[in-house]
Amino acid sequence: MGVIAAYRRVLRNGPLARLLFGEFVSSIGDWLYLVALLVLIWQESRDPIVLGLVGAARIVPYILLSIPAGIVADRFDRRLVLLTTDVARGVIMVLIAAAVTFNMSIWVVVALAILATCFSAFFSPAIGSYLPSLVRDESELGPANSAWSSLDNLAFFIGPAFAALLLSVGTLPVAFLLNALTFGVVALVLLRLPSPKPKGVTVRQKGGTEGGTQGGEAETKRPSDLRGALRPILRPLLGLSVLNIADGFVFGGLGVITVVLAVDVFGVGEAGTGLLNSAVGVGGIIGAVAAGALVLRRRLGPPLLAGAFGLAAGMALLGVVGNFALALAVMALTAAGALLLEITATTLMQRIVPDNIRGRTIGVLETVTVTAYAIGAFAIPVLAAGQIAAVLIACGVIMAVAAVACVVLLGRYAVQEPSVDPVIRRLADVTMFAGLPPGRIESAMRAATIRMARAGERIIIQGEAADNFYVIAEGTVEVTQKTEDIEERTLRRMGPAEFFGEIGLLSGVPRTASVTVVNDVTLISLPGAAFLELVSAGPGLTYRLLDLHRGASAD
Repeated sequence: MGVIAAYRRVLRNGPLARLLFGEFVSSIGDWLYLVALLVLIWQESRDPIVLGLVGAARIVPYILLSIPAGIVADRFDRRLVLLTTDVARGVIMVLIAAAVTFNMSIWVVVALAILATCFSAFFSPAIGSYLPSLVRDESELGPANSAWSSLDNLAFFIGPAFAALLLSVGTLPVAFLLNALTFGVVALVLLRLPSPKPKGVTVRQKGGTEGGTQGGEAETKRPSDLRGALRPILRPLLGLSVLNIADGFVFGGLGVITVVLAVDVFGVGEAGTGLLNSAVGVGGIIGAVAAGALVLRRRLGPPLLAGAFGLAAGMALLGVVGNFALALAVMALTAAGALLLEITATTLMQRIVPDNIRGRTIGVLETVTVTAYAIGAFAIPVLAAGQIAAVLIACGVIMAVAAVACVVLLGRYAVQEPSVDPVIRRLADVTMFAGLPPGRIESAMRAATIRMARAGERIIIQGEAADNFYVIAEGTVEVTQKTEDIEERTLRRMGPAEFFGEIGLLSGVPRTASVTVVNDVTLISLPGAAFLELVSAGPGLTYRLLDLHRGASAD
């Protein structure tokens, strides 16, 4: 399945598409609000210390409330949690607009802003747990996360640009009212969305297959059994935690040090900070779009490493490039790597963690990531004084090492197993399909069905039109052929992992032989159109299949 097809599937998923649209509108309002808030505080205080304190105060609620927010997301209706937080923040925006209109103390606005952040802390665990419940299968999960990040980065452009327009005509309260309106839009969207209950999702045990929700694996059903649910997945979660801590620390420092780079290193003044942040937005969109293609792969370790190494290389290069235009390109590379890393890691976490503890897991990860972000925002600028190149290169090394450690700890959890019946999954083991794109094989699996047949039953009758391709999962069949001169004769017997029915589909001719069940069989049946689409993905595969068993195949 290609990238465009993957995005089309996401957009055809009505509830998911509406959620993405609503949160996109809300993200525009969030960026509009943030710019307006910072401008307001600066206008009223003219004190950089106050500005810094407000910025720090907006981080503290995430550190303190993310874990309780995860508990709430696991115990209550996640849609209602999102709806409640959006309505609450919308009301707070109206109160801030009123405070500004009536010239109330700036500290009233600061207090309301911190209160809004307290409600925002409940958003990430709830949305991170709710979104996977709206996808129809795991093939939509990665593209949905990619679409989410792409829209968020697009909002990064629209929101601040709109804020600049409003502020240029001196309508600061309107900015807060418009953000309240965006919360109203997403609230209306949420009212019409379904409310899936947190459910027990199978987790992978030692000795079992390592898919997200595969048969033959131990199930976690009780929401309260957090320790038991986490025990089988502690190792991959440790890997993701290491990566999140490194990513939070490095990106936290990068967000602050852009000012130093613009003013002291490249000498382009404070305006250069805005250009560097714009490059972050451009790179973020590129990374999110790239992730839409890469997360469709069966193995997610390489995209994870690609994102981490892109971020690492960008950080290191920022310490050595001497040209500002080149630095903008490097900053875009850094952001692209960061977004690819974030989307891949988020998709892995959503697949690995059972649904009934996903909110609490996200809450814990959010706490450690935001804490690392705050530490990086403080420590990296301090450490960079006089030796910024060495510090940025060290940050790149930290990211690269953390990514390798994460992939090692993830192990086979970084391999996506198709969300289909374990029997149908055997379609991927057919030798002839080796080397085909994983996305194409997964699409074929979704089109396939299981057919059971008793001894003596005829699966294919000579002379009939070719319709399906078959792979034998269990049992034995006999291939026979009848000609004008010779009575029906046996050509061969076939067993598990062998296939039949391909020649008639490829050649467009009636079946040239009959297939009869010898021992009860379980067959994987793939419709002709899906089979032809699959084999067209492999160069020369059609001709190899036509040559295979020519003159003796069951068609």
